[in-house]
Amino acid sequence: MNMKRWLAIAIIPVLAFSLAACGTDDAAKNSSVDAIKKRGKLVAGVKYDTNLFGFKDPADGQVKGFEIDLMKELAKRMLGDEKKLELKEVTSKTRIPLLNNGDVDILAATMTISEERKKEIDFSHVYFMAGQSLLVKKESGINGVKDLKGKVVMGAKGSTSVQNIKNVEPGIKIKEYENYADAFTALKNGKGDALTTDDSILMGMEQQAPGQVKLVGGHFTQEPYGFGLAKGNKELTDYVNKFLEDIQKDGTYDKLYKKWFKKDPPKNIPKDAVNKVLKK
Repeated sequence: MNMKRWLAIAIIPVLAFSLAACGTDDAAKNSSVDAIKKRGKLVAGVKYDTNLFGFKDPADGQVKGFEIDLMKELAKRMLGDEKKLELKEVTSKTRIPLLNNGDVDILAATMTISEERKKEIDFSHVYFMAGQSLLVKKESGINGVKDLKGKVVMGAKGSTSVQNIKNVEPGIKIKEYENYADAFTALKNGKGDALTTDDSILMGMEQQAPGQVKLVGGHFTQEPYGFGLAKGNKELTDYVNKFLEDIQKDGTYDKLYKKWFKKDPPKNIPKDAVNKVLKK
């Protein structure tokens, strides 16, 4: 191999890393609080397929849910008008790339805070504490993780749920779908035995198909949700954390929580946490 070719091969990874770092820096700069205020618009990456959190209602075409209302409140307090919020659809697979490319300012997308993800992006304080569980057909005979050996378990690409279930029960077959709506349809059509993700997401699915599916298995992980922010964007991260503290103090958080989940929020949600497997 000649010297020029060797140098070309050696420099490619360095250039790729540098470009990625520059992209993240630009995303943080373009999503600073001042930049958002000058632009007059907050761009939030949200789910369109997750009932109760971010769901596009086919009846009126509006995206609704707990996370959507939190983003509206953030836009109102930052920009003076909740209508100065632009929603951009993300999935578990696309959300981090869209954030790091600067396509969105913030992610409000049922995203579990994990040590692995913290290497790529920054997180706000915890705004919702979920736990991974299972959704199965009513007469499946599956009551928990112990009944999954040899079964087909479905999940969404890019989610922590698939890896967690492999760690909890190695003797299963995995099917991954682009989003939870596709995975839920596959479960109802009998293409797998169980769907796994956070119980908060599965509760919304259970409400959409009463009498057909049921939630089983309890919690086998701890899944703290945080808003995703570009790496190094301390100004916006601090602003969002202060926003969370303010809405918890003035009762807005409780009001929105009750609106969507029909119960009081849990006491003492930890500010900082990462996901962990509770039992194997």
